[in-house]
Amino acid sequence: MSKTITLRLNEGIYNMFRKFALNENRTLSNFIETSVLRFIEQNQFADEFEMTEIRNNKELNDSLNEAIENVKSNKGHFVD
Repeated sequence: MSKTITLRLNEGIYNMFRKFALNENRTLSNFIETSVLRFIEQNQFADEFEMTEIRNNKELNDSLNEAIENVKSNKGHFVD
């Protein structure tokens, strides 16, 4: 179910957002929603280049595998 929110923007930012929304033939709310989702997607997840670096980092992967084994054998504890 959709939720309604109130967002306070200064006039300059509002006009800029509105211009971009019109250029993409979107409503203002759809432009804001889509822009925020794109931002999260780009900043939340590793891109292919980063994933290649992670996969090729032997020391990191050895450490992660050791941690997984420790969890499976109930070694260690979580720190709050």
